[in-house]
Amino acid sequence: MKSYFAIIAFFIFSTNIVHAEEARPNENLSALVEVALANNPELKSSQARWRMFVSKARQAAILEDPMVMFKLQNLLAREPFSFGGKDPQTAKVLGLSQQLPFWGKRAIKQEVAQYEAESYKWAIEERKLELTRMVKETYYQIWAVDKGMGIIDKNLRILTDFVTIAESKYSVGQGVQQDIFKAGLEKSRLLDMQITLKQQRKSLEANLNYLLYRPGNTPVGPVADFTLPQLSLNADQLNATAFEKRPQVKSLSSLANKGQASHRLAEKEFYPDFNLSVEYMFRQEAMGDPGYNMFTLGVTFNLPLQQERRQAMLAESMSETSMATEEINSLKNSISNSINDSLAQLDRRLKLVELYKAGIIPQAEQSLESAVISYRVNKVDFLTLLDGRLSLFNYERALYESQADYMMKLAQLEAVVGMDLVGNKRQ
Repeated sequence: MKSYFAIIAFFIFSTNIVHAEEARPNENLSALVEVALANNPELKSSQARWRMFVSKARQAAILEDPMVMFKLQNLLAREPFSFGGKDPQTAKVLGLSQQLPFWGKRAIKQEVAQYEAESYKWAIEERKLELTRMVKETYYQIWAVDKGMGIIDKNLRILTDFVTIAESKYSVGQGVQQDIFKAGLEKSRLLDMQITLKQQRKSLEANLNYLLYRPGNTPVGPVADFTLPQLSLNADQLNATAFEKRPQVKSLSSLANKGQASHRLAEKEFYPDFNLSVEYMFRQEAMGDPGYNMFTLGVTFNLPLQQERRQAMLAESMSETSMATEEINSLKNSISNSINDSLAQLDRRLKLVELYKAGIIPQAEQSLESAVISYRVNKVDFLTLLDGRLSLFNYERALYESQADYMMKLAQLEAVVGMDLVGNKRQ
């Protein structure tokens, strides 16, 4: 019996700890999501990458710096330090040249860079959706664990009542001591589950703190109860919304546009680039020559003879466009499949919750109450009593798990569609 009292003492101690933890204020889901979006270093890294490509896009259309040239022309070899006045062809030359790409190339280069930067911008929004989904999933998992621990506390109290009944019957010779031992064993099993759930909660707290980029040992308060929201959009409407709003679709569309722009740029490579130059020569009078100053205008251009390289550039841009287009088609197919699957699972979970609340759990409670009454008058054995308690315990756990799964599946659906589907209705 000493071990039995030790179990009871441990139960009282652990229950006090749970009550102390529950004294903390409820966590606010919207606030947690805002903290994650503001602090998460992976998101900050993605934002820095986007700003980097925005800066690259600004550079793409800017001309190369002009080249300034100064030279001493036609110096006499026998008098290398004589810079004029000895020969009429000796001159000091100052020149300026500017590289000019073929018409339209600069604008297309900037267009390519802008589409690339835009794809990274939408990648940030996609990462925000994923981060929000993970925070919500962890949040509702914590709620389910807390509810599980609450069920265990309630069942420990129920088993204490069972022990009292069994001891009363044993004291008057109507029961057996084995019933008391069975109840003690059930308590030990529940305490084992309680330890496991506490460990799970600590792991979930650490995961939530990781997503929020705060110390891993930061305490996480309890999660308030919620009502299950019902969606007002059907599968077709959700698909249309996802194709319009999903950041990943927009990111891939930007890459497809980049491929098309790259193709137009590759076509421009079949035309030459130009270099314009002007030179002004300062001359001095020499050998009867009046030494008039002179200037030179020139234009040079490359000959686009390397057709194989340019054909490869065209093929590369076409492949890039095709790849992005097929990735969009694949993503849209995946979105449609995820939406249909999520809606089916949401419907199943909602029906299960309604069934547990309205039918199974009330019936299990009535069955347990009837078993207690029957046990008092020796119409059922103690094993039947424990079986009724276990059935109610499992049904209540299934109810809370179904509610948490519903909200987690809803969070996943929101990430697939690319928007909050129910707003603050679930808070």
